[in-house]
Amino acid sequence: MRHLTHLNYIDIVAREGSIRKAADRLAITSTALNRRILALEDEVGSPLFERLPTGVRLNTAGELFIQHIRSQMTDLSRVLSQISDLSGIRRGHVKVSAASEVINHFLPSQIGLYRAEHPAVSFEVMRHNADEALSALSQYDADLALICAPVLPQDIQINLTVSQPLMAIMHHTHPLASSSHLQLEQLQAYPVIMPETKTGIRAHIDVTQLRKAAHLVQMITSDDYAFIADYLRHEQAVSFQIPIGLSNHYAQMPSDGLVGVPLEGADISPVLVHLVSLKGRTLPVAAAKFNDMLVQTLNSHYPDDAH
Repeated sequence: MRHLTHLNYIDIVAREGSIRKAADRLAITSTALNRRILALEDEVGSPLFERLPTGVRLNTAGELFIQHIRSQMTDLSRVLSQISDLSGIRRGHVKVSAASEVINHFLPSQIGLYRAEHPAVSFEVMRHNADEALSALSQYDADLALICAPVLPQDIQINLTVSQPLMAIMHHTHPLASSSHLQLEQLQAYPVIMPETKTGIRAHIDVTQLRKAAHLVQMITSDDYAFIADYLRHEQAVSFQIPIGLSNHYAQMPSDGLVGVPLEGADISPVLVHLVSLKGRTLPVAAAKFNDMLVQTLNSHYPDDAH
């Protein structure tokens, strides 16, 4: 499989955008790496990179070739995981892209359960917005993605979708914390920690504000739930989340001292959370089994909302 090692060099150069940086990462000299690139370009019969003053960039031929490289490496990973499964020991590396709304609580618990049964499987978890997650899937940088997005492209396979009510998050001492449900207008009297503009929840809130002609007092913008949870202890502010991103789901008084109250109203639609992969791609065994586990868990937690 030495030829795949050489192809991996090309992939790293493409990612780094610099032969020098790629050589440092690979612990070889820039001269040696450049010779290998030139030899491969000679074999392919076309340059793969544009040489720029600041580094290198894939040209059109390089873009086509890099997709082939990543597909080959992914296929090899899948075959090796199948071979390891024959021995009864599941091995592999699972790459998951997750939106900020779902990367807390749910995903760590699921990875923990999976690794308790298959400790030889490693994970790479990346926090991405929807566009970044879709790009990671198409570039084979992620096997699976959990994202909030109303519309998905044709090359994406939807493995499961769950509908999640939008919830107002606040400290349990907040005046609205004992409410069974809330209208968006009730939050206008309090400062709001708003999610980042590229998150699925933020897009949902912006559309809802327009529909209801409501105006929330945005005090802080952040997609870091740990920061939000800590800050809500210091001020009677509110933020937003969905059940999958909360500890204990709907439970009052979770371990972080926060309460989630569902927002209701004819103009407030649920947030859609999709578990997706790249259409037409056969996942490695470890990733495929983790996908099956997520589907089963989501169907169990949200039986009326999953499809």
